[in-house]
Amino acid sequence: MPKMKTKSGAKKRFKLTASGKVKAGQAGKRHGMIKRTNDQIRKLRGTTVLADADAKVIKKTYMPYGKKKK
Repeated sequence: MPKMKTKSGAKKRFKLTASGKVKAGQAGKRHGMIKRTNDQIRKLRGTTVLADADAKVIKKTYMPYGKKKK
C-alpha cells in the first residue's frame, strides 16, 4: 500500500500543536480594512486554533501523518 502524501498547500497553512490541535492564520484580514474597526483588526492578528470539526477534516484528509492525539 503506497503512502499518502500531505497536501503541499496544507503544510504551508496549518501547524499542529503538541496536543494535536490545528493552528491556522486568522481569516478576514486580506482586504477591506477600511470597513473594519481598529478592535477587529487588532483581534485578527496572529493565529487561532481551529474548531474540532474543521481540525478533523484537515488532519484526516490533508495531513495524514501529522501528530496523532493519544
